Amino acid sequence: MAAVDTAYFERLYAGREDPWGISTHWYEARKRALLLACLPSARLGRVFEPGCASGVLTQALAERADHVLATDLSEQAVQAARRRLADAGARNVTVARAVLPDEWPVAAGQVFDLVVLSELGYYFDAPSWARMAALAVASLAPGGAIVACHWLHDFAERRLDTHAVHGAIARQAGIFPLADHAEQDFLLQAWSREPLSVARREGLA
Repeated sequence: MAAVDTAYFERLYAGREDPWGISTHWYEARKRALLLACLPSARLGRVFEPGCASGVLTQALAERADHVLATDLSEQAVQAARRRLADAGARNVTVARAVLPDEWPVAAGQVFDLVVLSELGYYFDAPSWARMAALAVASLAPGGAIVACHWLHDFAERRLDTHAVHGAIARQAGIFPLADHAEQDFLLQAWSREPLSVARREGLA
């Protein structure tokens, strides 16, 4: 990750498992529900969630997925996510530390039905994030989808504007817009290898 170093995230997690209040704020619960509602299928197959933090979204994804691979730069975050998921009895999740984009799992030949890019893109510089976007698309199985959700307000560690984060994904070849939801606080978008809308997939339109 060519932006904020590992030490920054380890300091954030020192003595607290949920430094952003992901498990406690209504804002986060509501945003999470909107993200989950944007996904094109009720069942998700194989999911990759880089930047999983303490595993709150991971747990929700696991309820709909065959398997979730969740990674984070911070070893403390990885341990927190493992504890949360073990307590929840989520046996279909693998949590590991990974430095991205260099350790993106496509190198191991893995493909995913869903890649979740939530609240991490703005920590990267533009070249590194462009590589992340390309890897995300390259990792998709036929019919696979990408969902991205990012905070719009400025903060000290931001390296990339949220619209630039999402634009780097949207510019990739071979994916089609699926969902687009913008609020004052965050931008939520999804793309799919399948050009049909959810209604058309179900024969409703």
